[in-house]
Amino acid sequence: MATDGVLGRHELQRFYADHHRWLHGWLRRQLGCRDNAADLAQDTFVRLLAREQDLRAIREPRAYLHAIARGLLLNHWRRRRIEQAYLEALAARPEPCAPSPERRALIIEALLEIDRLLSGLPEKARRAFLLSQLEGLTYAAIGAELGVSERMVKKYMAQAMFACLNVEPLAEGDL
Repeated sequence: MATDGVLGRHELQRFYADHHRWLHGWLRRQLGCRDNAADLAQDTFVRLLAREQDLRAIREPRAYLHAIARGLLLNHWRRRRIEQAYLEALAARPEPCAPSPERRALIIEALLEIDRLLSGLPEKARRAFLLSQLEGLTYAAIGAELGVSERMVKKYMAQAMFACLNVEPLAEGDL
């Protein structure tokens, strides 16, 4: 039997048996892919286990699992968008460029980390950074776009640059 709020193996097996099929079906409908749904269903239960909480205390187990799975699903879709954008950028390069699968995985992980860090910024700071780095706009043009002073744009850029300091740098040839 469980002690200190941690369930025993039997309770865990029962919880999994009661809800896995439903969760997998919901994820399969969202993704249109049985394999990805199976992976995300497993990841949902792994996240649940990592929380080490008493599953008997969960009043609405399916709503709870849905919330965890929805977060994983959003991360899955975000990752796919970033991977697709990277592959499109790679294809648009003038010279053929085919990084190894390992190198591609590292680049995509770095892009995901940058996306995560930028997502934590206030909206205007994120937009200022993206307008500067992706559109090549000057601080004055960014200020006009955002309706703020050039000085404020500098503050936004400092916020964004500080957030990006935690990202592992890629070598020039990595892209």
